[in-house]
Amino acid sequence: MHIFFTIIAVISRIFANSLSNVFQKKLACCGENPIKINFINYLIPAIACIPVLFFIDYSLFTFEFWKYAILCGITGALCNSFMVLALKYGELSVLGPINSYKAIIGLIFGIFLLHEIPNIYGLLGMGLIIAGTYFIFDSPKEIFTKSVMYRFLALFFSAIESVLIKKVILLSSISVSFIISAIFGAIFSYLIVKIFSKEKVEFPAKSQRIIYLLTAGCFVLMTFSTAFVFKNMNVGYALSLFQLSVIINVVLGYKLFKEKNIIKKLLGSLIILIGSAIIFIYGR
Repeated sequence: MHIFFTIIAVISRIFANSLSNVFQKKLACCGENPIKINFINYLIPAIACIPVLFFIDYSLFTFEFWKYAILCGITGALCNSFMVLALKYGELSVLGPINSYKAIIGLIFGIFLLHEIPNIYGLLGMGLIIAGTYFIFDSPKEIFTKSVMYRFLALFFSAIESVLIKKVILLSSISVSFIISAIFGAIFSYLIVKIFSKEKVEFPAKSQRIIYLLTAGCFVLMTFSTAFVFKNMNVGYALSLFQLSVIINVVLGYKLFKEKNIIKKLLGSLIILIGSAIIFIYGR
């Protein structure tokens, strides 16, 4: 039963992540400021969490907990800001598969902070994930575009955030981890808006409100499911399983945004999936 719920959490996280990317890209393509999108994405669940704050026993939390919680908020805000910027300028079918490198970064930080050491199959799976991304790009020059650079920055901070989330969970619980992610994410996302944007944060236009709510809903589902998986699985391997979303991203990019070279990108995604399967079956 425990394994069943973990599988459900992985599937939920995969679909929530892909749909969140679609909604964020739609908002960015409609002229919404990417860092404003990120702030509101955190703000909606943060407001919903405010009543719960009065029922938490804060005396149970150590200095170490607050240290990781704040770092988690900072890296989360930076990650999602760069992610929406990448989605504004790049293709979903390219940016999705690039996310596979998060597993590599997460594994490295997991070794030093969580003492999670991969076996030979884990390393083989990681190698296939890297090889699969070769087919995603139309040319080597595409690696150096603005959108890809933003995406690499996003996955870098996301990988660090993943390790920090697990540290927060180990020091508290899944529900506390979610509340902390939403509250501190909203605070630091607002600071990013104030520092890097001259625009005032105004209430979204009526035509955009439903998309913002859907994005926030995906964020809630993604955050809860991610925390549940991290609590029960090695971070590096969990991040590899999350790469199953690459197929969904490629298909959605083709169907919704008319992106090209679908066959080549699907081939690269298949190689990535094989790497993820090896990690899941043999790498634990």
